[in-house]
Amino acid sequence: MKLLQGYVWHPRELDVDLADYLPRRLDPDIHVLFDPLPAAPFTFFDDGTLAATQRVYQLTVMRYVGPDEDPAALLPWLSETLQAALERSPEGVGWQVMADLRELG
Repeated sequence: MKLLQGYVWHPRELDVDLADYLPRRLDPDIHVLFDPLPAAPFTFFDDGTLAATQRVYQLTVMRYVGPDEDPAALLPWLSETLQAALERSPEGVGWQVMADLRELG
C-alpha cells in the first residue's frame, strides 16, 4: 500500500545524491523510493521557478499491509521521520509530500 507520495527537486546544477539523505527503508517493512523523472509533471513551481531548471524525483513510501492493519496509524511517525531526513538535505532541495493511502495494483 502506498502511504506517502510526492516529489523532491533541486536545481540541475546542484550535485545531490538523495541516497545520502533519504533512507531506502524506514523499518524492515517500509520502503522509500525516489525515482528521477525525465520531466517534471508541471511547468512552474508556486514561486514561479521553471520546472525545467530542476531535477525532479517521484517520492513514494510504501508498505505491505495485512488485512487487519490500519496504515493510517503509521502516518504521524512516518511523516515526522521523513521530514527530519529531508530537512538534512542541502539548501536548494525542495519537496512536497502528501498522504496517499492507496493499494498498489
